[in-house]
Amino acid sequence: MKADELRQSFLDFFKEKKHRIAESDSLIPRDDPTVLFTPAGMNQFKAQFMGRLAGFTRAASCQRCLRTDDLEKVGKTPSHHTFFEMLGNFSFGDYFKKEAIAWSWDFLTQELKIPKEKLWVSVYKDDDEAYAIWKDKIGVTEDRIVRLGDKENFWPSEAKEKGPNGPCGPCSEIFFDQAGIVDGCGEPGCGPACACGRFVEVWNLVFTQYNRKEGGRLEPLPKKNIDTGMGLERLTSVMQEKASNFETELFEPLVKEIKSKARIQGPGTDKVSIYPVADHIRAAIFAIYDGVLPSNEGRGYVIRKIIRKSVLHLRALGIKNAFLYKLVPVLSEIMRQPYPELGSRKENIAEIILKEETRFIEALDSSEVLFREKFRELSKDTQDNKKAGEIAFRLYDTYGIPFELTKDWAGRQGIDISLKAFNNASLEQKIRSKSRSSMKGDVFDVKSLHLPATKTSFGGYAKYETKGEILKILKDNLPVDKAVKGDVVRVILDRTVFYPESGGQVGDTGTLARGRNLLEVTDTQKFDKVIVHAGTVKEGSFKASNEIKAAVDRRRRLSIARNHTATHLLQAALRKVLGPHVRQQGSLVASDRLRFDFTHFEDISKEQIDRIEETVNENVMQDLPLNTKITGLKEAKRKGALAFFGEKYEAKVRMVSIGDLSSELCGGTHLSSTGQIGLFKIIQEGSVASGVRRIEAVTGDSALKKLKENEGLISQISDALGVNASRIPQEIEKRLSRIRELEKELSEKKTDSLKASVDAIISQAQAINGIKFAAPVVRDMDSARKMVDMIKEKRKEGIVIFSSTGTNYDDKILWAVGVSEDLFSRKIEASSLNKEIGLELGGSGGGRKDFAQGGGNRPQNYGKAVQRVKDIIGRSL
Repeated sequence: MKADELRQSFLDFFKEKKHRIAESDSLIPRDDPTVLFTPAGMNQFKAQFMGRLAGFTRAASCQRCLRTDDLEKVGKTPSHHTFFEMLGNFSFGDYFKKEAIAWSWDFLTQELKIPKEKLWVSVYKDDDEAYAIWKDKIGVTEDRIVRLGDKENFWPSEAKEKGPNGPCGPCSEIFFDQAGIVDGCGEPGCGPACACGRFVEVWNLVFTQYNRKEGGRLEPLPKKNIDTGMGLERLTSVMQEKASNFETELFEPLVKEIKSKARIQGPGTDKVSIYPVADHIRAAIFAIYDGVLPSNEGRGYVIRKIIRKSVLHLRALGIKNAFLYKLVPVLSEIMRQPYPELGSRKENIAEIILKEETRFIEALDSSEVLFREKFRELSKDTQDNKKAGEIAFRLYDTYGIPFELTKDWAGRQGIDISLKAFNNASLEQKIRSKSRSSMKGDVFDVKSLHLPATKTSFGGYAKYETKGEILKILKDNLPVDKAVKGDVVRVILDRTVFYPESGGQVGDTGTLARGRNLLEVTDTQKFDKVIVHAGTVKEGSFKASNEIKAAVDRRRRLSIARNHTATHLLQAALRKVLGPHVRQQGSLVASDRLRFDFTHFEDISKEQIDRIEETVNENVMQDLPLNTKITGLKEAKRKGALAFFGEKYEAKVRMVSIGDLSSELCGGTHLSSTGQIGLFKIIQEGSVASGVRRIEAVTGDSALKKLKENEGLISQISDALGVNASRIPQEIEKRLSRIRELEKELSEKKTDSLKASVDAIISQAQAINGIKFAAPVVRDMDSARKMVDMIKEKRKEGIVIFSSTGTNYDDKILWAVGVSEDLFSRKIEASSLNKEIGLELGGSGGGRKDFAQGGGNRPQNYGKAVQRVKDIIGRSL
C-alpha cells in the first residue's frame, strides 16, 4: 500500500470506531520535551488527559511532527527522521488498554493484512494487565511478548525518575520482524530489545493513567486515557517490504534528484549525505509551510540549522551552489494528495530556502576572513584552547561553520581548539534554548495561580456590560478573602464582557463596580479557559461571592475593534497587491495603532504601499458588513479561512468574514461594518527579519490626528521656504539644484588641490621590497578614491596606495586601496589587502584586484593597518 492509502485507511478505521478526526493544523511536539515546536492544534489533549474534557472523548489524527533529538541518526538508520507524520488515536477517560490493544491488532492484521507471526510486542516490566491482554485476549505467544523497563516502555521515557511533571504512563509497543528483509544479528535470542535492526517499532500505545508530581510521585489521573503514535513513514516501509524508509515513495524522488546532481558518490554516501538531505528538506519545507521562517531565535533557529546542515551535506557531495530550493517542487508533488496547498506555495517556499542557503554558502566561502577576525583576539604566546573552543562554537552557532572546518584552519595556524569547551558551550546554548521554549503548558499555569477549573462565560461580543459574581480574588498570585482600597489584585468572575489579551489583540480595560465600591481594570488575561481581570481597588472593598457590574471602556474597545477589523482588511489587501504568498507572522491590535507582520521577500515600493492603503480605504468606504460564525475547523478551512500559525484552534472555531473579501479564524472583537473604521493610514513599513516585513498603521481618530500632524509639518516647511504649500516640491528642487552646482564647484576645487599634492606624495612614498607605498590621509571617501586614481595614473608601475581618512573621526574610518597591475604576479591585490585592512580597522568592503574600498569603526588602529600593509609588501616575492 502507498502512504496516501495508509493515511486514509487509518483515519477511516478509527472514524468507524466513533473517533473525532482531528485536523492537522501544523507541526506539533507530541508532548515530547525533545521537540522544539510548540503545540498548535493538539495542545488541548494535555488538558483533556488531566480531566478537562472538551465535548468529545475519542479522537484520531495524522499530525505533522518535527523533532531534533535524533538529528545525528538521520540517514544512518533506516527509520529516524526530523520530520514525520504521526498516526494516532486518543481516548480521554473513555476506552483503555483492552480496546486500544485490540483495535491496534485488528488494524494491522485485518485491515492491513500483516501476518500475525511477523508482529512482536513489548510491555512495561510491571504491567501484568497489558501482558495478559496480549497473551490471553489477542493470542500472541509468550515468546513474542517481552517486558522492558522505564527507558523503553514508560512514556515520557524515564519520566518516573527524570520527569517532566504531567500526564504519563506505561506503554506497549508493537514491532515488525524484518527477518528476510534485513540481515540482523542472527543470534538465537534476538528480539525487540536488540539493536541489530531486525525489529522495527511500528506502533506505541501509551496508557496515560498518572500525573507525575514533584519528587517523582505518580498520582492517578481522574480518568485513564490512551495516547498512541504510529509513524507513517515506518508503516509505509513495512507495508512495502523495504529495508529503509528512504526507499519508499515518500523519499525516493528526492533521493533520485539529489543523486542526479551529486558529483561525489561512493560507498556510504547515501546514508552519510543523501538521505539526511532528503529528510531535512522535508522538515524545512513543512516548517516554512506552517509559518516558521529561518531566524536566529526559537523555532526559526532550528530550521536555520537544519538548512545549514543540509548545505554542508551537499558540499560533501560536490554540490557547491544553491540546490535545496530545487527540491521544493519535488516534495510538493510527493505530498500533492494530502497537502494540495503546498503546490500553490512552492515558489514562495523555494525563494525562502534559496535566500537562506545562498547566505550560508557566502559565509562558508568567506570563512577565511571570519576565522582571522574571530581568532585575532587569541595570543599565540598565551594559548587558551578553552577560549578557542568557545570561539569555534560561536562560529558554528552564528554562521553555521562546522567545528571540523574551524579546527582544520586553526591547526594550520598553530591554534589548539578544545572540543570539550566547544561541547560545553553547545550544551549551555541548548539549556538556554529549552528554558526559553519551555514545554510547560497552560494546564499547569492554572494550578499555580490557584484558578478555578471552570470556564469563564464570555459575553463581550454583543454587549459592553454584564452582571457577574466574583469567584476568586488573587493578590500576589495567592487567594485572599477580601480586597480593599489600594490593593492590586486579579479577579475571576463567573461571566464577563472583558476580552482577554489573545491573538495579538490587547486585553480590555474598564471597571468592576458594586454600589460605591470600584475596581479599575487595567488589563485582562486568559489562563486556559479562565479570564482574569487585573487592576486596583479605587474605592471600598470586594469579597468573593460579591455580585458586581462589569463594564468595558467602550471608547477604547471601539478603537481596538477599528484596528482589528482594519488588520483583516490589510491582510486581504496585501494578498491582492503582493500575492497569495503573504501570510501573517504576528500582529498587535491596540487602541492607538495596529501592527502586522507578514511574509514577503522583497522591498515594497512606494507605489505598492499607496495601492495597499488605497485598497483598504476603498473597502472601508464600501461599508462592507462583517459576519461571524461558529463552525467546524475543517469546514472553515474548506471555505478558505486563513489561520495564524502559533494559535491553538479547537474543533469548533469562530470565523470572521468581510463580504467575499476576507475570511479568517479569529476570536477578537470587531466592528459590524467596515465603514466604522473611518480612515486607514499606513505610518511605517519595513523589514523585521529575513523574509518578514512589518506594517504599522492607524485608524479612526488616530488616523485623523496623524493627518493633522502631517498638515502642521507641511505648514512649517512652507513657512521656512517662504512659498505656498503647493509650491514646496518645486522650491525644494530649485534649492537642491543650486546645492548640486555648489557641490560641483567645491569638488572641482578639491580635485585641483589633490592634484597639486600628487607629485609630493609619490616622491615621499616609502620603498619597501622594491615597491613604492603611499598612505595619504584625506578628508573623505570621495577624496580617498580620487587620490588612488590620480596616483595610479601618474605612476603606472610598482606602487601600492592606501588612502584613508586616518584618525580624523572618532568613531569611523573610510579608505581606498590601489595596486598597479604589474604587482598582481607577486600576489599583491587590492581586494586581498582590503580584507587585511578591514581586520585591523573593524570593518569590511569590496573591490577588484586593482582597486578596493571599505569602512570600519576602529580608526584608532590606523597605524596598525598601515603596518600590516607594509608587512605584506615586505613578504611578497
